[in-house]
Amino acid sequence: MSTSASPLTAAAGLGEVLQLFRGRPSLTRADVMQLTGLSRSTVNQRLDALLGAALVVPSGEGSSTGGRPASRFTFHRDRGVLLVADIGATGMRTALCDLRGEVLAERERTIDVADGPGPVLSAADSQFRELLSEAGRDAGEVFGIGIDVPGPVDFDSGQVVSPPIMSGWDRYDIPGWFAGRYACPVLVDKDVNAMALGEQRTFYPDVRQMLMVKAGTGVGAGMILGGEVYRGADGAAGDIGHIQVTVEDAEVEPVCRCGNTGCVEAYAGGWALVRDLRAAGKEVTTVDDAVALIRTGDVTAVRLARRAGRIIGHAIADSVSLVNPRVVVIGGQLARIEEQLFAGIREMVYRRSLPLATRSLQIVATRLDNRSGLVGLALLLADGIFAPERVEALVARG
Repeated sequence: MSTSASPLTAAAGLGEVLQLFRGRPSLTRADVMQLTGLSRSTVNQRLDALLGAALVVPSGEGSSTGGRPASRFTFHRDRGVLLVADIGATGMRTALCDLRGEVLAERERTIDVADGPGPVLSAADSQFRELLSEAGRDAGEVFGIGIDVPGPVDFDSGQVVSPPIMSGWDRYDIPGWFAGRYACPVLVDKDVNAMALGEQRTFYPDVRQMLMVKAGTGVGAGMILGGEVYRGADGAAGDIGHIQVTVEDAEVEPVCRCGNTGCVEAYAGGWALVRDLRAAGKEVTTVDDAVALIRTGDVTAVRLARRAGRIIGHAIADSVSLVNPRVVVIGGQLARIEEQLFAGIREMVYRRSLPLATRSLQIVATRLDNRSGLVGLALLLADGIFAPERVEALVARG
């Protein structure tokens, strides 16, 4: 009678073995043998290489079954650090993280992404240097840098492509900007992809299909499909803010920042709410001003918020019908007006989507609030740095 092979099989290399340690508090040699199906000599070889590169370190003794206790080993999360910057339209959060992707220290500051890549990346790097200095670390200990931005990203090249609100960023070489400052990989992604991963890993680890909607200055979405971030063929997946909709009470289709007319964002994005409130004689300048006014119960502001909820709900309903997520998380500044916004979203989703797609669907507000992008970006970067195919090079680097 044959026994089933381990999921990793005897072909498990250094990268696969390191993944085991990254996902668990500690393991013994016997644990690795059982999980991989590798022989004792091969496990010793793999473990010696990881110990030699200080990616794995001893963590104490294991339980004894009558004899010498087995030595235990753990992933060396403090072997180096990661730096991440979650860049929004008007603000930026930066953080220093350990190699598991856990945020150790963070900062926040106001920026204008339309100032261009030079000033914004310089501001991020200035905060990186301060975080490193305060932690007693130097640039040589940085294993990777993660940047997310509020625009479409070609993930393979790390370049922003035709962003509606990011003047001067089109095709800019963000990884190249950091290359002369840090000798490490640089990952660049769309902000809402990072937000999606942050929420899923932190609160919904067993959910394999999830939609994250950012309703802030603009409107966008990130998708988790099969437990992984889904970017589409070219990194453009989830751009629901530029789905065109017909709104019955609209006399003319508003012009969107992308240049088209009638987009979801042109009706329901934060910048559109500011536009419409100002047209109604309200003294608002920013999206935060609009949110504050809506929360006071101002009749005009509440009416526009509920209308925005229905329009965003239209786009979410299309997404629910297409990918059948288990959870839809709403984040961004407009998620803070949950009472006014969510009623319209739920109304449209349950009206327009099939009962099978909505029978177990949860539509919830973000639980990480404005930290979801930062948390998700750190995890995304850690996964990328320690992807199995990269570990051989890390071991060689020592």
